[in-house]
Amino acid sequence: METTIRIALAQINCTVGDLNGNCRKILEYAEKAERYAADIVSFPELAVTGYPPEDLLLKPKFVEDNVAALQELSRSIRNIVAVVGFVDKGRRGVYNSAAVISAGEIKGIYHKMRLPNYAVFDEKRYFNSGKNPLVFLFGQHPFGVNICEDIWMPGGPTAAQARYGARFICNINASPYHAGKIKLRQEIIETQARNNGVVMSYTNMVGGQDELVFDGQSMVIDKNGTLLARAEAFKEDLLIVDVKLPEEGTVRSARRLVKVKDKPSRSASVPLERRIAPPLKPAEEVYQALLLGLRDYVQKNGFKKVVLGLSGGIDSALVTVLAADALGKENVMCVFMPSRFSSEASRVDARELCENLDVRFFEISIERIYDAYLETLSPNFSELQPDITEENIQARIRGNIIMALSNKFGWLVLTTGNKSEMSVGYATLYGDMAGGFAVIKDVPKTLVYRLCRWRNSLSRAIPERVLTKAPSAELKPDQKDTDTLPPYDTLDPILKAYVEEDEDAAKIIRAGYDPETVNRVIKMVDMSEYKRRQSPPGIRITPKAFGKDRRVPITNKYKG
Repeated sequence: METTIRIALAQINCTVGDLNGNCRKILEYAEKAERYAADIVSFPELAVTGYPPEDLLLKPKFVEDNVAALQELSRSIRNIVAVVGFVDKGRRGVYNSAAVISAGEIKGIYHKMRLPNYAVFDEKRYFNSGKNPLVFLFGQHPFGVNICEDIWMPGGPTAAQARYGARFICNINASPYHAGKIKLRQEIIETQARNNGVVMSYTNMVGGQDELVFDGQSMVIDKNGTLLARAEAFKEDLLIVDVKLPEEGTVRSARRLVKVKDKPSRSASVPLERRIAPPLKPAEEVYQALLLGLRDYVQKNGFKKVVLGLSGGIDSALVTVLAADALGKENVMCVFMPSRFSSEASRVDARELCENLDVRFFEISIERIYDAYLETLSPNFSELQPDITEENIQARIRGNIIMALSNKFGWLVLTTGNKSEMSVGYATLYGDMAGGFAVIKDVPKTLVYRLCRWRNSLSRAIPERVLTKAPSAELKPDQKDTDTLPPYDTLDPILKAYVEEDEDAAKIIRAGYDPETVNRVIKMVDMSEYKRRQSPPGIRITPKAFGKDRRVPITNKYKG
């Protein structure tokens, strides 16, 4: 005999530090789940504090306030069982925790047992590891609760909870996005479900937090490893699923058992349709991640409007369409700042892009300011030939103008450099790197083109010439990016191998790349670390982004 319980996965967008706002949202979704006759509703990892709270966790009052917020919240959750992520405080320190709440009180607390300490994660800096794989009892149905990393390796809390009698595991997460990660997640959950003979619910956070984007895509997998339901990507969602469990479970460890509710599952009075949100295509997935990361960074930090320098090239075109799609056309200001080296084609393309999107277009010439710089510096430069110095002066003038507009009107400056440029230092400190948020900082140039073509397939926003003309900074006559860099279809695979996969020069060369090109690219990457440290934060969409992921010393003599 089997019985059915109705579970709800509340995929919500939390804001770090907004304890009261996060708790209001938790209560709102708990009440919504209750209206759908759900028995259990689960919320993301650290939903009360937002994720990752980082060094806020070193503030004792922050931890105390989050506990107080949870206790206040628990008094309002009465007719449903809620699993809520928060920070617990014990004798040994603080714990990444899940509270199981019912009938207006906290029935039990699970402490995360496996703490990730790689890539963007440094949980061992803050948290103690839990020791007890608790099992909770809902009526006669034992279920386990664990948190994110607890399921990413074989065995662990899930296996222990299954041994103790659990046939349903509620796993709560704040799993940040990178391209293709949804497939990896699903494979891991399917394996855990099959190996342990349990139903797995996987509740993930959604939203942007500084460099990180959480994509949601919460899911439920049955004990055979079959996908029962999946929530939307990059959107808040409440996924409700009926799961079948044995009529009665056998609890094999009374000391690990926490009784949550005496009554068995309620009859499901509200009918459900099976819902499996379709996976996104690769370009759409990355585009949606960038949209969400940009929107949340702007809005959560109190900005409304953004401004960017528009060059007539493809990078600034992509940032413009992202900004218009994320924030609304009325909140995007584009500034074209021509010099003597700017082409008429760039002016036409920049204006056409803004007309297509119906965003504000300003033109502010830098020519007089550039002349003044050259005249001022001429006594010092008179014996020297023009070089990259004069090129960078133009970029820095533009940086000053864009920051002046930001100061005057309160607009957030978006920079437009891509990952390929940031990798090799093809950017100007205090020039095109000046700004508040680097939207495509982790997007390689070849992917920039794919994203633009995908966006144009929805509606023609970006002029065709922008997609086909040779990239150029237009800082000297007839300049092309290939004057300084290898072609991007050669550069990007080398950068992926060296930056994201940590391969050495010899291995990259053995893969078929020209030795001189490989060594030149690696030298440019290594020499540009000091620049990247001074760049704005940007949205992470690859497995290894600059900043939180890749932490290379600036002062560094190793060459390999």
